[in-house]
Amino acid sequence: MTLPWLLSWQTWPHPVVCPTCWQTFERITPATACISCGRQLTRRQMCSDCQRWPSQPRFYNQALFCYNAAMHDYFQRYKFQGDYRLRAVFAAAMQQRLATLAADCVVAIPVTPATMQYRGFNQVTGWLGTGLNDPVGLQTIAQTKARPQSQKTRAERLTTSQPFSLSSTFTVTNQRVVIVDDIYTTGRTIRHAADLLLESGAKSVIGLTLAR
Repeated sequence: MTLPWLLSWQTWPHPVVCPTCWQTFERITPATACISCGRQLTRRQMCSDCQRWPSQPRFYNQALFCYNAAMHDYFQRYKFQGDYRLRAVFAAAMQQRLATLAADCVVAIPVTPATMQYRGFNQVTGWLGTGLNDPVGLQTIAQTKARPQSQKTRAERLTTSQPFSLSSTFTVTNQRVVIVDDIYTTGRTIRHAADLLLESGAKSVIGLTLAR
């Protein structure tokens, strides 16, 4: 605290997370991340997972943090136990990275209507606040999930059919689109969304996920 600050009578800014807790989250270094999915590597190249995907030069993903034990606990409390206040933990980090991406349009991976009714919020839009151009532009085809993605094996995830559609009033023709999601695991979900947007006329698609 400085004397000018004390004399200004400003409110003391309380950090959302204490330094001890914040240090448990592992940041991904962009300079040494996978050029396709954003996974943390020792040098910048394409990881073995991405080499197995068909080439898609107009899509790549960026991720902010590694999915470690601290991130697992965070999602357990925020996403699955529904503590909506915890959106504030990563809101600034997500919005700051989003501001660096040259996007004409930003969309979030949607949740099913049944999930929205049960949980009460979309965990992705919770981080972005008012940063979305059209949060309902991308929507789920199914009304409910038979099984959550978190309960599926890698093989089951990879064989999932296209789960999304675009609303009739939503257009992405010749636009640079950013898709925001929570976790990049196999990449199947966000790649489904990217494929749909590119087929609908998007110029390019960048994925932005909190964790990889």
